[in-house]
Amino acid sequence: MSTLPSWVNDFVAQAASQPSAARLPWLAAVRERALERFLAESWPTTRIEAWHHTSLAPLTQLSFRPGGEAVVSEALQALKGTDQGCYLVFVNGHYDAAQSSVPALPAGVQLHAWSQVELSTQQELLQSHWGEVEQGASTAALNLALAQDGVLIDVARGVQVEPVVHVVFVNTDSTAAFTRNVVRVQAGAALTLVEHYIALDDEQQNFTSATTNTCIEQDACFTHVKLQQESAQAFHLGNLNTTQERGSVYNSHSLSFGARLVRNDIATVFNGERCETLFNGLYYVDGRRHVDHNTVINHAQPNCISHEYYRGILADRARGVFSGRILVAKGADGTDAIQRSDSLLLSKLARSDARPELEIYADDVKCAHGATVGQLDADSLFYLRARGMSAEDAKNTLIYAFAAQSLERIANEQLRARATAGIASLLPGGLRVGELA
Repeated sequence: MSTLPSWVNDFVAQAASQPSAARLPWLAAVRERALERFLAESWPTTRIEAWHHTSLAPLTQLSFRPGGEAVVSEALQALKGTDQGCYLVFVNGHYDAAQSSVPALPAGVQLHAWSQVELSTQQELLQSHWGEVEQGASTAALNLALAQDGVLIDVARGVQVEPVVHVVFVNTDSTAAFTRNVVRVQAGAALTLVEHYIALDDEQQNFTSATTNTCIEQDACFTHVKLQQESAQAFHLGNLNTTQERGSVYNSHSLSFGARLVRNDIATVFNGERCETLFNGLYYVDGRRHVDHNTVINHAQPNCISHEYYRGILADRARGVFSGRILVAKGADGTDAIQRSDSLLLSKLARSDARPELEIYADDVKCAHGATVGQLDADSLFYLRARGMSAEDAKNTLIYAFAAQSLERIANEQLRARATAGIASLLPGGLRVGELA
């Protein structure tokens, strides 16, 4: 058994003293079991197959503190612009009602910070979708043990939520935040949710542990955008766990444009026939930054469709990792699954590791996977130069075009524009090329 990092004790004490501990008596037992698991396993190491390409050693050598209230209005205004939509704001892991703005929502939509949950029906929803102690890596268990707050969303049967729901997470320097979100989209309903992680400045060093558990019921549609724009010194460990019922549609967009080290574990399981899923990812890393996407799509039922596309742009000595597993269970005939990982290296020292996997136990299926790693195409550069572009503009245009293929899969125009602006500000010449596009 390992020892608990000394700084974690402050978060254990904080969790025990939260008002929600009294309102949610079942939570204490779950926290205790999760902490015992983390004590037994400690941080994942590269000896574990699923973490072979990602070392958490830099994270384990640091210490963090619980954060308090902070004024983030300037950062929020820069994020929102002229959009006065639905924004729930969490600062250092805790809901900040004063800096949030929640307009009137359709009848049948429950939208809360779970730390404020009072009604027994909401407690039942929270408990039933809270997650299991053995689910995921030991880092997921640590999140379960120390979760400070998060959003609880329940969309009633047949309700179409028109405004995009934005959940914004902000950390201050040297703090850690453990957030846990629960979402249920009931039969025939529709919801678009944005998880947005931002920084107050690019030098702050903090740690975010975030989990979102989602249940998409029969014929419901859920679009989820995770936009990570934390500081270049931050650490981010995320888990997205989804269950889908018959005829449901799930669109997941994972956009990682910040942080020193990022690990995203994304999984969905089909519990009914004719489910559809899109996993779409785009990341940009430079310096010595590291991004790892680990995905699992479980085709447990027949006649389901999954399309998975991840793209990475890597500069300097940065590293990108993609591990994707599509599991087609026995009897899941009629499965249609595509999986691709494409990486663009802008430096000879940048590195990309890709491991796409198909595990098929059914006969009548259509499955394909592939991975590419390469540099800018010389013929394409020549083509643009021959039409009057400078060498720099030609290079920047091709980089932007590579990213644009992922951005185009975001159907919502407002969200696509926000994601485009996020990566354009990072790419060489991206702002200028973006304007031309």
